[in-house]
Amino acid sequence: MKIYVISGLGADFKVLEKLKFPEVLEVVFLDWMIPDSNESFEHYVQKMADRIDDSEPFYLLGYSFGGIMVQEIHKIKPAEKVVILASIRSDKEKSRFIKMGEITGLPKYIPQRIFNGKSSLLYSYIRNFFDPKNPKVLEYFRVRDPYYLKWSIEKISAWKCEEIPDVVQIMGDKDIVFPLKNSKPDYVIKGGTHLFPATKHKEVSLILEKILQ
Repeated sequence: MKIYVISGLGADFKVLEKLKFPEVLEVVFLDWMIPDSNESFEHYVQKMADRIDDSEPFYLLGYSFGGIMVQEIHKIKPAEKVVILASIRSDKEKSRFIKMGEITGLPKYIPQRIFNGKSSLLYSYIRNFFDPKNPKVLEYFRVRDPYYLKWSIEKISAWKCEEIPDVVQIMGDKDIVFPLKNSKPDYVIKGGTHLFPATKHKEVSLILEKILQ
């Protein structure tokens, strides 16, 4: 059985590299692609789904924005199981900060230069928002194409979705990006920030061993 894994916004698989999956699974990481100019979210999801072989049963796992992505892929190519880490099951679980972006449409008007990889403002924002006490936080965010980052934030803010039955949700109780109070997850990682797959990988791996059988 293959499990297709998608990491978070701007993140490569370093944030997930310490996770241990059941040995019976073949782990396939799907890298983020840089979206085309003015590409719709639906078209992008289809391109990601096209990389999945659904001629045989498979699982999906997504972290953060990857959690949103795997749920959208699941609508096109249904998986046997869908697991999301530090992510949300519906737009009703968005934080007030993200909802504000949705209501105002502000992300569309943020200058793309703000997302330049050399921007100290961007670095400071990522560090404070994701895990201010983790000195390695920037090591996990390596996909720094400005257009991709701006496009992704716009799509997260605008995302609409009703909760899909049987999606397994694992969240951290110290997550600022997607606060625990807005969700009713299946599993809670105590002391887990938004980076809990990296910082609490042993606890997460035990849960994955239990549910991905």
